[in-house]
Amino acid sequence: MTVTSELNAPAGADKTAFAGLRRLFFQNESLRGLVLLTPTLVILSITVIVPFLLMGAMSLWTQIGFDYTDDWSFRNYGIILTEPLYTTLLLRSLGMSMAATLVTVMLAYPMAYFLAFHVQKNKLIWLIIITLPFWTSYLLRVFAWRVVLGYEGVINTGLMEIGLISEPLSFLLYSKSAVIITLAHAWAAFALLPIYVSLEKIDKSVLEASADLGEGPVMRFLRVILPLSMPGVIAGTFLMFIPTVGDYVTAALVGGPDSRMIGNLIELQFGTVDNWPMGAALAITMIISITMVGLLFMVLSRLLKRWVAA
Repeated sequence: MTVTSELNAPAGADKTAFAGLRRLFFQNESLRGLVLLTPTLVILSITVIVPFLLMGAMSLWTQIGFDYTDDWSFRNYGIILTEPLYTTLLLRSLGMSMAATLVTVMLAYPMAYFLAFHVQKNKLIWLIIITLPFWTSYLLRVFAWRVVLGYEGVINTGLMEIGLISEPLSFLLYSKSAVIITLAHAWAAFALLPIYVSLEKIDKSVLEASADLGEGPVMRFLRVILPLSMPGVIAGTFLMFIPTVGDYVTAALVGGPDSRMIGNLIELQFGTVDNWPMGAALAITMIISITMVGLLFMVLSRLLKRWVAA
């Protein structure tokens, strides 16, 4: 009897411990969420965090000729901060990306508002129609804008046909405006969809209550709709701003010498020049700059939200 009890004790103890862990898992929402996020966190660590750390370590190397020194230093960052070319390209990239983001959000918000509040049937079909151009390749869309903005493109030909201009406009293509227009179109869906989802989630009874309290259409939009849709605006802004800062394909295809971006220089360092430490330092500097701008934007958006709600 004693031997049997000793043999069954571990199994019973394991069963009790498993029941306790199971009860803790289902009762603790934070633990359950952490367990469910573990596979995603592992994948992000392998595909994002580890490469970022390796790139950060590489940026501390120094290239001499075709070799890399073993001494780690911040020499590359010092060159970036003191060389006007690097700072000019970085500031230009941030400015052009901000302009493209602002244009996109301003155009996407009315479209999302129309879909959320004025389209009653077949909203999915409307979304498919709006996002249909984004089903094609990114390169094809950039090349399409070269055709539209070109010296003998659709815009110049149309304006000449109706007699508004006598000769083609040369500033449309290979300029900053061409890069901003192309970026705004290429990434428009990433701003439109979050704003639409945020507007669609607004409870219509809140708008009815605002109207019953005497708010007009303008004040109802400023005091109710806009603050409630700000999460979508912020999400769309970040989804638009972050990838466009490092974009180099658009600037290379439709931009001129005065519209090159920091991504073009990073691609040059990793490719033609073969100076990987400097390319890594430029990439890290760009990421830090994007983070600082993002934090500033979040602070400004919170202040704006409080001002609108006041």
